[in-house]
Amino acid sequence: MAKHENCDMFRELNDPMRKERVARVSEKIKALGIEYIYYQYISITGRVLGKAVPARHWEYNARKGVQTWMGGVTNVSTDMNGTLFGFSANDGETVALPDPETFCQLPWDKRVARVFCTLFYGLEDAKNPGGYFECDTRGNLKRFDREFREKHNGLHLRVGMEPEMLWLKKNPDGSATPYSGITEPYAYHIGQFESARHIWTQVYEYSHAMGLDMIQGDVEDAPGLLELNFAFDDALKTCDRLTTYRQICNEVARQHGLIACFMAKPMMGVPANGCHHNCSIWTGGSAELQQLVPGELPGMEELFTYTKGGVNEFENKEEGWLPTEIGHHALGGALKHIGALTAIGASTVNSYRRFADVGLWAPIGANWGLQNRSCTIRISAPDRFEFRAVDAMVNQHLFCAALIKALDDGISNKIDPGAPEDRNVVEVMKAGGHVDLIPLNLNEALDALQKDDLVLEAMPGRLYELYDLMKRDDWKRFLKEVTNWDLDRYMDYLP
Repeated sequence: MAKHENCDMFRELNDPMRKERVARVSEKIKALGIEYIYYQYISITGRVLGKAVPARHWEYNARKGVQTWMGGVTNVSTDMNGTLFGFSANDGETVALPDPETFCQLPWDKRVARVFCTLFYGLEDAKNPGGYFECDTRGNLKRFDREFREKHNGLHLRVGMEPEMLWLKKNPDGSATPYSGITEPYAYHIGQFESARHIWTQVYEYSHAMGLDMIQGDVEDAPGLLELNFAFDDALKTCDRLTTYRQICNEVARQHGLIACFMAKPMMGVPANGCHHNCSIWTGGSAELQQLVPGELPGMEELFTYTKGGVNEFENKEEGWLPTEIGHHALGGALKHIGALTAIGASTVNSYRRFADVGLWAPIGANWGLQNRSCTIRISAPDRFEFRAVDAMVNQHLFCAALIKALDDGISNKIDPGAPEDRNVVEVMKAGGHVDLIPLNLNEALDALQKDDLVLEAMPGRLYELYDLMKRDDWKRFLKEVTNWDLDRYMDYLP
């Protein structure tokens, strides 16, 4: 093993804080009566994969990890020809090494806990033994966040997300129709929110038990659309919490015989399922415990801490809504790479239905503005900017990693974003005026990503190749599909 002592996995294992955290998890397992643990990781599309292991093996697995096939990062899925994406059945294993600070009991079955893992090449790998597995989007975000902090003297990204989704009723055959939501499309009506109280209160309770500080919620103007928000924090923690939130919603839906729908645009003519990323850049701050549940915490203390204080380097306290110089440069970086970022934030064919339904709260302008919802980058408050070309299907770990690269470019090279757009982009476009637009279909977005070498740095190793392969396959499937629209439009046509 001596030749591997300097590899990435061994450096993680030798982190001075790790030994204490592993021991603390062992104590939690005993105190909480945990019998099983999900060792989970994030795929390229943001799906949760992993294995369940009896809890008695915790200390061994904390040292050795859990082996899992490399192709798990592509959801163990195939292209339209039935070929596995990027890997063969004979490809090797990765090591899923648990991050002990993410250990948490599942509130719906207290015998079971989960822990997030970072993926590494196996020690027997011929090219990179024990190295970071570059197709691990969550592991990449951890590294890129750390590198950004080191390069910019502690400057770091904090993110708050707006996770919109639909709660749909099942039909007798188990399917869902677009308009079978559990609420009517009356935005912010307390009566409608009250009718869904049995759902959102359970989501709140489970969320608090897993470290999400829920701060507000409402019903919005699509059938069954709820937005339940949790407090913002450092990028990695917020991304992990969004994954946890999705798992919670899926479990609550299962218990109530509903469908938790994260599809970006299930129906036209009403707002879609966005996932706006509200971003600020900070220096300083410290972790503060949020005691969200009484008594023994059902997970590691780190899960229940939020970074508080420090200096918001984006907010200009002297000039109102216009950001600081460093804030302007951050916007410049995001704006320069807006097409490639859209390819990651709006990652499905269906995502672009959201932009096609102009005037329904979705952005189309490749620009930034002050409280201008037609812009993709909106200053939503003096202390933050909102990236709006992101929807509920996003892999938020991958998006935030790419955004950090864009912010680094803007800050390092002092990129000027130009003046804010004060026109309504939709009205300008309808009137025939010129306005720069974001990509308006997945193919255009993937082309923009392909040309953006800087954002591709957030997709190292084979990650970009696999992402492009999977998303181009989606586009090809879409082009080869005869839809109801085709039949309704052309079935009875004479040339």
